[in-house]
Amino acid sequence: MRRIRAAVTGAVTLSLALTAAACGGGSTTGGGSNDSPKTLTYWASNQGASVEVDKKVLQPELDKFEKRTGIKVKLEVVPWSDLLNRILTATTSGQGPDVLNIGNTWSASLQATGALLPWDEKNLDKIGGRDRFVESALGSTGVQGQDPAAVPLYSMAYALYYNKKLFAEAGIEKPPATWDELVAAGKKLTAKGRNGIGVEGSNLSNNIHQVFVLGKQHGADFFTPDGKPDFTSDGAVAAVKQYVDLMAKHEIVAPGNAEYAQNQSLSDFSNDKTGMVLWQTASATFKTQGMKDDEWGVAPAPVQSGQPGTGEATNSMVAGINLSVFKNTDNVDGALEFVKFMTSDEEQKILNKAYGSIPPVKSAQQDPAFDGPALAVLRDTLATSASPLPQVPEESQFETVVGTAVKDLFADAAAGRAVTTASVRAKLEKAQQQMPKK
Repeated sequence: MRRIRAAVTGAVTLSLALTAAACGGGSTTGGGSNDSPKTLTYWASNQGASVEVDKKVLQPELDKFEKRTGIKVKLEVVPWSDLLNRILTATTSGQGPDVLNIGNTWSASLQATGALLPWDEKNLDKIGGRDRFVESALGSTGVQGQDPAAVPLYSMAYALYYNKKLFAEAGIEKPPATWDELVAAGKKLTAKGRNGIGVEGSNLSNNIHQVFVLGKQHGADFFTPDGKPDFTSDGAVAAVKQYVDLMAKHEIVAPGNAEYAQNQSLSDFSNDKTGMVLWQTASATFKTQGMKDDEWGVAPAPVQSGQPGTGEATNSMVAGINLSVFKNTDNVDGALEFVKFMTSDEEQKILNKAYGSIPPVKSAQQDPAFDGPALAVLRDTLATSASPLPQVPEESQFETVVGTAVKDLFADAAAGRAVTTASVRAKLEKAQQQMPKK
């Protein structure tokens, strides 16, 4: 998933949605129909530098689809700050789109509402079959053992991006491979009047991605093997504190980053204000903001040993965007045709090139455009050192309550209030109490 900003009311909305009948793009029958065969509504997530950039990328492709099929697609690019809550509200109100983007980490949560069309073998065959997709991407489309709730659209992983000009000015010879090296590099950058590393402190889902990976490095998963919340283990507390300490203790994150939730850290990076960011497939955004490819570098995200791998050497979550269909769409045939179009080799190449992501469709991934050094780092990370977030129904609530706890801790740090192990544990205890009881 990418640039994700889950809504703070998501946990409450989801608990309602889980008890509701599936609702979606206009049909009142509780199942799909073809009552409106010439129109579709599509909610796309904000993948580019802005909503307007996404419209410029997507509209020509939707016009192409209309020309080929006669089906007009009404596009709405939904900011990540609104997307999860919009989707969850749609599952209860029935006022939703026909087709939508979801962050792949939400797949199991949204699957549990019953609102999404199951991608059984029959439906998968209509878009070319399961075998067209990379298996790791299919692994984040819902609960294992059930029909997927979505199909993969864009694949991503986290990496460390660094500003070559600022590194040279600060005398930093190579990108950091460990967290100690990252802090040291950050201090050299701040000594030169720059920000060491950027974060999106008010971006709930981005917070979750970072602390989940740090949790893996501390031996914590945030959920027990049977799916119960486990937010207050020593490893989970240490992970959250380590992340917030980039601002609170090491002071290599500017206090203003506590309020960032709309990719401002990428703007700071592109404008030579910040030397490093941890991000998913950021190259297209840098280009949009006027940064040349040779002005930045990319390296694997840090691990304490300096050698990414599995277990405590995990350095990314399995990231990506999935494509789903509301089960009671009033153009089910058109929705399936649209998904087939968006996951075709042609569109996979166009869209993933535009966003700097990796096609989850095997044949499209072979295009030479995806062989560059930046994407090679991301592909290697996905293949060898990335771990999927828990595919449990409560995952989106986890993003909301723990993501908010991290946001609040960044606010404390920005205001000069102490961030201690005890205060972190207290925030996480409160977050765990907000989760539904099993």
